[in-house]
Amino acid sequence: MSENAAAETLNLTRKGMETREKLLRAAEKVFGKKGYYETSVVNITQEAGVGQGTFYNYFQSKKEIFDALIQMYSRELRFKIKEEMKDAENHENAQRKGFQAFFRWVKDHPELYSIVQQAVVVDKDLYRWYYDKLASGFLKSLSLGVEDGEFKDINLETVAYCLMSIGQFLGMRWVFWEGQDVPEEVFDAAMTLIFNGIKKP
Repeated sequence: MSENAAAETLNLTRKGMETREKLLRAAEKVFGKKGYYETSVVNITQEAGVGQGTFYNYFQSKKEIFDALIQMYSRELRFKIKEEMKDAENHENAQRKGFQAFFRWVKDHPELYSIVQQAVVVDKDLYRWYYDKLASGFLKSLSLGVEDGEFKDINLETVAYCLMSIGQFLGMRWVFWEGQDVPEEVFDAAMTLIFNGIKKP
């Protein structure tokens, strides 16, 4: 989001924020169902129950609302994970809480997978930005674990992307495809694999 767009968002009234949120949630449903290229602004406004002119009070184009949706996903997801991790008793527990927060968030946002994957062809830079932001969060938390002597001092960017992959595909396998929580034994197996690899003896 540009600095001007961010400033405009901050300056919206409460009613304006609610309308913008309504448009984003409508876009989430329509992009998830129809895909980016088959979706029109009219589809989004019909889903939101607002006039087409209202759309252009908040977004200049279909691409702009798509960008805003990806940015919203990133912001909300990272905030949720951070909130869940902050009261953890140690770094291993923090990582476990972070994974659990991710799986719960995905369950509440079933269109996440299809919409983020659409960004590969819609805007590769946006797609990379989304995962770079997630990786940065992992790097920060892993670095703290290394500093406190709980995790091994190995290439943390590699570890971060491996952990992201584990979360991504377990969420896809169970939450997205099956519409259920990640089974406890599956979660435990993944955590065993992770922490047998990165924890110091």
